[in-house]
Amino acid sequence: MAADSVFEALSHPVRRRILALLKGGGKSAGEIAGAFSLAKPTLSGHFAKLRAADLIGAERQGTTIIYRLNMSVLEETVFSFMSLVGERNETQENS
Repeated sequence: MAADSVFEALSHPVRRRILALLKGGGKSAGEIAGAFSLAKPTLSGHFAKLRAADLIGAERQGTTIIYRLNMSVLEETVFSFMSLVGERNETQENS
């Protein structure tokens, strides 16, 4: 996992909203698109960023693409971030 790509993917509100939509389970690209008033190419770009960060996976079912949240990557990123915060706090306490 590349933390930079995860944090970059999480930096955009549309991508965070896509992740929130997927929290309840897999959804088709069309279902996700229905929650936004964005052009399909724009959404495709957001999907690509999330996939590149491995935050979501895509599975083709016939002509439909189903996106699913990859919780393990999200959990690992949060854990790594919290570890950094913890290290910083320990350093400040020892100063």
